[in-house]
Amino acid sequence: MDTVQHLDDGTIQKWNGECHFGWVLEGRAIQDVWIRPKRPAPSTMYGTTLRIFDPGIDGWHIIWNDPLNRDHSRQIGRAEGKDIVQLGTDSRGLKTRWRFTEITANSFRWIGEERSSESDPWQITYEHLVRRTKP
Repeated sequence: MDTVQHLDDGTIQKWNGECHFGWVLEGRAIQDVWIRPKRPAPSTMYGTTLRIFDPGIDGWHIIWNDPLNRDHSRQIGRAEGKDIVQLGTDSRGLKTRWRFTEITANSFRWIGEERSSESDPWQITYEHLVRRTKP
């Protein structure tokens, strides 16, 4: 994974990292682990997401937690065209929108956005370009 962080002053920071995805709870959920930078370097982000499909809302309940940074988020995710879009609120009370775009069998682009209120424009904070390394 290649990561770009968009800072408030207009500059960017770049890292590499790794993601691991798998089915859990007897196929009822997807769990992933996001690590930045790539090991064995000391982690600046080490978190996990649990995505549980709910047919009653035709969407996914999503829980993110990064205990290293004391960060967490709850979202609802749904397909929007060819993308997957997750909307919710993070541990700071900011509105979040996380989008999986450019999805192929071996890669995707993840765009993280946030805003303080519904009337504010979305601001891109992170982009992850993720590629499969093993089948």
